[in-house]
Amino acid sequence: MLYLNEKDLIKIGLNWNATIDNIEQAVHCLKNKDYVQPVKPYLRYRDLTNRVIALIAFVGGKINLAGIKWIASFPDNINRGLPRAHSVVILNDADTGAPVSVINTAMLSIVRTASVSGLMIRHFIKARPMNNLTVSILGWGPIGRHHYKMVTEVLKDRIAKIYVYDLREIKPDTITGPYKDKTVIAKTWQEAYRDADIFITCTVSKAPYVDEKPKAGSLQLNCSLRDYKTKILDYTKAIIVDDWVEVCREKTDIEMMHLERGLKEEDTKSIVDVVCNNCIAAYPKNEVIMFNPMGMAVFDVATGRYYVDIARKMGIGQELE
Repeated sequence: MLYLNEKDLIKIGLNWNATIDNIEQAVHCLKNKDYVQPVKPYLRYRDLTNRVIALIAFVGGKINLAGIKWIASFPDNINRGLPRAHSVVILNDADTGAPVSVINTAMLSIVRTASVSGLMIRHFIKARPMNNLTVSILGWGPIGRHHYKMVTEVLKDRIAKIYVYDLREIKPDTITGPYKDKTVIAKTWQEAYRDADIFITCTVSKAPYVDEKPKAGSLQLNCSLRDYKTKILDYTKAIIVDDWVEVCREKTDIEMMHLERGLKEEDTKSIVDVVCNNCIAAYPKNEVIMFNPMGMAVFDVATGRYYVDIARKMGIGQELE
């Protein structure tokens, strides 16, 4: 059984186009019904803003693994100088049940999250070829910073400007890479939001606040799921989810749209519709596209497979008895 930690994943490095390809492969397993994914339970105790979540799945195809991600999310950790999330993934051979790997790092979850966003961006640009893009990222924690790395690799010279914003001060020296000169530290979320062709929420917001009309034809990547007021439904009907049953709970923006505005599953499209049915192309060009991903265990298992395969080829990690 191969043990990997964060240092091991850093040695392997980030190839965003490859991790996005890997997520796309998993989406085809969803389409082919070659997967099993129970609804994930949430464990809460004492401070109920904290949660520990079990994400369980089997993924077939070339991935052919079963696995669980056990992830603790403690939002107040940022005030203690600790990571918000701690995560361990255990992978088992799908045919024998034998343990294959333990991956002890929240980095896998971060890469999975940004790669799912990258897949949406890939298909958004495929359906609506665009240049001179303004990209905006709200939240400059690990997920926000990795989204920054991902979009600059995926979009490259299509980018005209990148806005970043956080309630906490963003230090300029935390912005690195070839697009540093195109990056603006916004003073308000509105400054980042109003002209964004691609707007990405990577916050730990406890309550929604985004209530303005988004830019026509933009892509709204609602990764943190609790930033938009239900007023967004006045501006778009193109609501996409990864999995309706997963995302329509836990006081997400989707659940609030369901409870307050009557949004139903049949009113939405899924990530399978995006990847396999090119559904974005069916919307008018000026229609705002909004993606709401709760986070799927199948994508964690697929990302685990990606890292285990590379680690074994490179001789990285520790084999445990």
